[in-house]
Amino acid sequence: MSATTGTTPRRRLSPDERRDQLIALGVAALADRGLDELGPAEIAERAGVSRTLFFHYFGSVTGFQLAVVTAARDGMLHATEPRPDLPPRERLHDTLARTLGFVHAHDGTFYSLVRGSAAGDPLTRRAVEEARDTQTQRVIVLFEELGIEITPAFAIAMRGWLAFTEQVLVDAAHGGALDDTAILDLLIGTLEATAARLDPRAAAIAR
Repeated sequence: MSATTGTTPRRRLSPDERRDQLIALGVAALADRGLDELGPAEIAERAGVSRTLFFHYFGSVTGFQLAVVTAARDGMLHATEPRPDLPPRERLHDTLARTLGFVHAHDGTFYSLVRGSAAGDPLTRRAVEEARDTQTQRVIVLFEELGIEITPAFAIAMRGWLAFTEQVLVDAAHGGALDDTAILDLLIGTLEATAARLDPRAAAIAR
């Protein structure tokens, strides 16, 4: 046909490319629907493949949801990767500002990651928990660089602050109740207060 009409034939995707395409469609769908609403029929139709091929790549709907959550999680972590060239205080502000930017740009995806996976299968929940582990460690590293001893109580407090941060971002950033400056001040101020309660020297993170 291309020789007659001059139309360039569509390139056949490799198995890895096709699987990546299906995952990308799933991640995009998280923008306006919950994780539990991601089914094979619509995604397969959008990709122009059969449901049989869909299940060949993922084994089950749960397998597909896990792949989508993992990709969305990795995208969020990459977009909010701390800048090692910045000192602790500036790095904290920069990372939180970029996290807030991610939420503004991908609020549906963020909500699905931090809330929509709560009732999912254990592997999907674990994928989200791994992101929380990474984000908590990013905060802990800041205090380690300031010479703060990371006791078990301090680590638990940082995990609790992260849960608070997720809720603030879901409620304030998504709902528009506060502007970005107010959100960042709230998050940094509560981090300072939480950390300083365990070690007064930790208050330096907000100065």
